[in-house]
Amino acid sequence: MRKPQVAIVGAGSLADFLAPALRKSGYTITEIISRDSPRSLLNARRLAKKVGARAVTVNTATLDAALLWFCVPDREIRAAAAFLADRAGDDVRFAFHSTAALTGRELDPLRKRLIAVASVHSLLTFVAGGRPSLAGVPFAVEGDASAARMARSIVRDLGGDYFPLPAKRKVAYHAWATLTSPLLLAFLVTLEDAAVVAGLTREDARRKSLPIIRQTLENYARLGPQNSFSGPIIRGDVETIAKHLAVLRKHPPARDVYVALARSALRRLPVKNRRELGRLL
Repeated sequence: MRKPQVAIVGAGSLADFLAPALRKSGYTITEIISRDSPRSLLNARRLAKKVGARAVTVNTATLDAALLWFCVPDREIRAAAAFLADRAGDDVRFAFHSTAALTGRELDPLRKRLIAVASVHSLLTFVAGGRPSLAGVPFAVEGDASAARMARSIVRDLGGDYFPLPAKRKVAYHAWATLTSPLLLAFLVTLEDAAVVAGLTREDARRKSLPIIRQTLENYARLGPQNSFSGPIIRGDVETIAKHLAVLRKHPPARDVYVALARSALRRLPVKNRRELGRLL
């Protein structure tokens, strides 16, 4: 499929990663479209210089690209689409947004102009200072058939892994995605809390935890969860678990997470003395 020219709407963390990745994959970025606030314009100019595009505002955009890719916060997608729909000409044929929770219907103002729309979400985290790779990254795609075909072609060019997602599954998908990174980080912060109880600093906790975390993830990927589970719960060591709960009693947030995860282990993983541990928890 012929590579379309792309205009990026937004100049935040996602746009700052996506635009260079598209350009590296052979796509021409025509415009970085931002709000007319000084900070937004500054970010747009920096990104535009990086990818050889024009930095414009929603009021000055030419909209001469075949694809508009919205990289703005969820709450702003529909309003931005409605504003640009009034100005979009015949050049614009496709429009994507990259939020996990919302469907392509957020782009309905453009769809009414006979522009094919889709939500195209990469299961990856984008933060300032991060250097992610798109190689093998899953992209969940939902929307109009022609837009989905275009998305599949672009995802392959980026090195990602395309998969279709029904609109009715979007919220559940977003819950899963939230567990994969943001709430995983919440668990790691709780891990630091437990390490402080053991007399370590948070910096020491991060450094000393990384080898076992990395090995656990490697085991999970290669062996699956059932064959990667270890420690006192799989052994059914009721006495040790009771001691853990006792020492964490003065630290309720860490204890609550410990109990919730231990109960999950009882339901889903191989465990000895399941009944006794269930009563304890």
